Amino acid sequence: MTATDRSIELITAAAQAAADKLAHDIIAYDVSDVLSITDAFLLASAPNDRQVKSIVDEIEERLTKELGAKPVRREGDREARWVLLDYVDIVVHVQHSEERVFYALERLWKDCPEIELPEDAKATRGKAAEHAEATAGEAEGASN
Repeated sequence: MTATDRSIELITAAAQAAADKLAHDIIAYDVSDVLSITDAFLLASAPNDRQVKSIVDEIEERLTKELGAKPVRREGDREARWVLLDYVDIVVHVQHSEERVFYALERLWKDCPEIELPEDAKATRGKAAEHAEATAGEAEGASN
């Protein structure tokens, strides 16, 4: 099973909205083979709480206006350290950079296929992705 066309459309629009608000380390995974509750995850981060909120607001506004999608759940607004938008077909995680490195969600989903994102979003890859790759390598080395 793979992510639906609708899920890919939502992920692409959300990734572009995040990139437009200067999110970092934007990456998307097709989790449809391992989870029955959603098709895809989008991960993005920002260096401060205000920017996390701005990214989340832009994603929500863009998906609502352009694609008629509204989240069924929005969590983490108060602290703005890790905000989750659940659209059923996709789940968007926008994290403060410190939480992104600490929780390293990429490590959990590294075996899932990455979803191709717009060039603007791909250009944001950096510290969190490098950290996830490094810690994955350390974990593999420790298990051998």
